[in-house]
Amino acid sequence: MAAMTGAFDLRSVAGWFRLVALLEAVSWVGLLVGMYFKYLASAPTEIGVKVFGMAHGLVFVAFVAAALLAGITFKWTIGTWLLAAVASIVPLGSVIFLIWADRTGKMGVAASAAAILQPGQPVPETT
Repeated sequence: MAAMTGAFDLRSVAGWFRLVALLEAVSWVGLLVGMYFKYLASAPTEIGVKVFGMAHGLVFVAFVAAALLAGITFKWTIGTWLLAAVASIVPLGSVIFLIWADRTGKMGVAASAAAILQPGQPVPETT
């Protein structure tokens, strides 16, 4: 549980980016479920699309802003910026991008190292 709370530490840019990326994916799922009920259900309703469409739009803008902030903070290359942009468009792409960014150290060395440490194990110092 300690690793999970550390990953979403809102005192860091990486923590905010992780939270917004997760919210973006959840809003995508809500929007897809809403579109199912609007277009494919036997008793169509638009309420899901109205609610999750607005929520997803707001979280999408927040994801783009958080990606810009993370990119500046962690000095991403143009390729990483482009992957983040594509990830914001593909359903659940933000989570896939986040996992990749953590594993490749794009979210900072300390963040990727802390994610693999066991609770109680000291965090190695970085230079």
